[in-house]
Amino acid sequence: MLNELIEKRKKVLTDSEEHKEKRNELNALASTFARERNQLNGQTREFVDEAQKNKDLRDEANKDVHRLKDERNVLNEKANALFEDIDKYKKEHGPVSKNRGIKDLHKQIDKLETDQQTRVLTKEKEREIIEKIEQLKSQIREQEDEFEQNKEIHVKLQEARDLRKTASDLHDKVTESAELAQKYHDIMVECYRKADKSREAADESHKKFVEAQEQADEEHQKFIGCQKEIRDFDKVIGGLRKKTKKTKVTKEQKAVRKEAEQVFQQFRSGEKLTTDDILLLQRAKLL
Repeated sequence: MLNELIEKRKKVLTDSEEHKEKRNELNALASTFARERNQLNGQTREFVDEAQKNKDLRDEANKDVHRLKDERNVLNEKANALFEDIDKYKKEHGPVSKNRGIKDLHKQIDKLETDQQTRVLTKEKEREIIEKIEQLKSQIREQEDEFEQNKEIHVKLQEARDLRKTASDLHDKVTESAELAQKYHDIMVECYRKADKSREAADESHKKFVEAQEQADEEHQKFIGCQKEIRDFDKVIGGLRKKTKKTKVTKEQKAVRKEAEQVFQQFRSGEKLTTDDILLLQRAKLL
């Protein structure tokens, strides 16, 4: 029975070491997944920060667009008022003409420039718009030339031209700011896309970390169970060995006692005792 228990203990000890080794491997794997998760979470935060920075830049560029548009519109309104005065003078003092007034021509140019800025156009369509704008500007120059000899109208015309020139410069800045806003918007969208991708990868690494950690915990519990079994075996085996040893001692003591009694009878019969005989009697407590 004792040998059988010893063999079982060896088997449990082997299982214990296997569970311990497996636990350590799984803990190492969990640590790897945790590092990957933390690294990916760091990347996600960087992408989100970059996206937010470009969002702020986009919003600032859009504010510039609205501000510049308002400034441009104010200048165009002032210029239109002057051109309206010029058109009235033309109607009152000039020959009857079927041509549209300068104010209307400028409004048409404004509409075409807005379409060019806000609509997605083919190259052919954009070329058509540019050519149409140039035609309208040519008509404006032709009509303006008619009033160059009138000093009062000439002053108004020059002032209106200056306002239009400043408004045109602002329009270019509007376009630049709008393009810049779109650029920042595209970068922001791309950063958020990358953030979503790295966040998904981080979630996957975290899932693997949890699975490895749970498996490691299971192996650890099995290791703990084996260790308890080993302690239980040690108690039983230790008890059996102690009992076996005690039984052996008892048998030896009985054998010594029996031998000593024989020597003692011989002594009583008058035989002489040797030193070994005396020691034997002492061990058996007969002396």
